[in-house]
Amino acid sequence: MPRLSIIIPCYFNERNIPLTKAELIRNEKLFPADVSFEYIMVDDGSKDDTLAELLKFKDQYPEKVKIIKLSGNFGSYNAILAGMNYATGDCNVILTADLQDPPDLIPKMYSFWITGVKFVIANRQDREESLFQKILSNIYHYLIRKLALKNVPRGGFDLVLFDKQLRDEVVRINEKNTNQIYLLSWLKYDYINITYVRKKREIGESRWTFQKKVKLFIDSFVSFSFFPIRLISAAGLILGLISFLYGLFVIYAKISGLVPLKGWTAIMVVLLFVSSFQMIALGIIGEYVWRAMDATRNRPNFIVEQVY
Repeated sequence: MPRLSIIIPCYFNERNIPLTKAELIRNEKLFPADVSFEYIMVDDGSKDDTLAELLKFKDQYPEKVKIIKLSGNFGSYNAILAGMNYATGDCNVILTADLQDPPDLIPKMYSFWITGVKFVIANRQDREESLFQKILSNIYHYLIRKLALKNVPRGGFDLVLFDKQLRDEVVRINEKNTNQIYLLSWLKYDYINITYVRKKREIGESRWTFQKKVKLFIDSFVSFSFFPIRLISAAGLILGLISFLYGLFVIYAKISGLVPLKGWTAIMVVLLFVSSFQMIALGIIGEYVWRAMDATRNRPNFIVEQVY
């Protein structure tokens, strides 16, 4: 009897949980009769009644529901990693608690796993969000595809189904400051993708703040690409070449008297330009160094306070 583990990170989702629960139970009817289900709900340090709603779910379906309460807010991707650590299914799904990614895609994804496909991606063809959010999201996913992970589908994705073999690899890697969903893609397994339109959030407000989005953007590039470092090297070489040519011109101008060399304005412009480049370069290098230091500390990605 195959077991399907559905991992759901929860953060300030008290109003979403009852609807999510109903959708999950209803969705079971779309699967073959021999499939068993395991719902791993990870409370990522919510300060509302999310845990209370999860415990109601657990009371109704004690044989199916497992609740992981983290000691604080460690971020959605670390909450996903916590869920992976406690999952026991033959295949696994990552699903958001706000139902923007429809659970009714999961049976179709499962049908591919039955045929031997170990990784199935539901990628966003479009999203019911503001134009500004769409533009930012499209730029982010375009850059990831272009500069970091060339094998991922267009549009981005959060809803994935993957075999326990992939889950065990991600748990074993236990990488810090990364995107666990993209880490599944980094494993290089062949995948099948299905498209859908991401729904607008109907209940509650998203806690996915601009600050968290910026951190994810930086984490994604530092984790999966050396492009920022290579960009610094290329820019340094170009600036060096320009400086060399400009130096030759200055010497020639001085000797020939072609240009009166008063110089203060030109020197200040060059100094400010080069100094700003150096500070940006130090910041990029610092991001890599800080992550390397954070990895050597070997602190856990999350702390589990209690398991129900």
